[in-house]
Amino acid sequence: MQPKNRLTIKLLSIVIPAYKQEKTISENIKQIIDTLDSLGCNYEVIIVVDGMVDKTYEKAMKYKSARVKVLGYTNNEGKGHALRYGMMQSKGDVIGFIDAGMDIQPTGFRMLLNHMEWYNADIIVGSKLHPVSQVIYPWHRTVMSWGYRTLTWALFGFKVRDTQVGLKLFKREVVRKVFPLLMVKRFAFDIEMLAVAYSYGYTRIFEAPVEINFSNNTILSKNVWKVIGGTLIDTLAVYYRLKILRYYDKQIKEKRHAAQ
Repeated sequence: MQPKNRLTIKLLSIVIPAYKQEKTISENIKQIIDTLDSLGCNYEVIIVVDGMVDKTYEKAMKYKSARVKVLGYTNNEGKGHALRYGMMQSKGDVIGFIDAGMDIQPTGFRMLLNHMEWYNADIIVGSKLHPVSQVIYPWHRTVMSWGYRTLTWALFGFKVRDTQVGLKLFKREVVRKVFPLLMVKRFAFDIEMLAVAYSYGYTRIFEAPVEINFSNNTILSKNVWKVIGGTLIDTLAVYYRLKILRYYDKQIKEKRHAAQ
């Protein structure tokens, strides 16, 4: 018997934001293509090079495939900007993204697609906290992740427990309506995206298992405090726009009124 909410995908779009990935981008693309080929659906891959600061763009352009599109721009604008840039140019009826670097295994897309079908979901987020996730994670990242989850739950009350994994899927309607309203360019993009989606009424958001290996990334970056500070500032700014200014609600009402 066919599942009640059988997911039919005419085109799956995958966006890959890339910054300073000249050493890994060629292998990243190959791994993702191999994974998507195994899914048996039509797809496109959109690589967004977030700043021409090394040879990431040139190496990505060497991958010859009609299914791979490489975009880029001169200045580094941040992951949020790169994702919005790529997603707004995607054509799929299901659109996802994965971080470059392959700390997160792209084989997780199969599981995310299954979960999207099972739950008839608007959004599926990869989650380190899913009971069957396989995660190798250094202690300092575990502590920071727990602290940030606690903060975002207190501020926004999200039902999903893990918001920050760089592996997510969206129905096209969510991308088309939500992403033009997003303002965060760098650190708290995922939080803003989920907050605006909830405000828009897209509440069918579920977690799926992932495989993550940060075993080669165990040393705190010298810029860690900059990242932590930037993330907190961006997160509080989202809260201010959402809860105090009601900015997103006003934008949503204007869009709905214009569509009538």
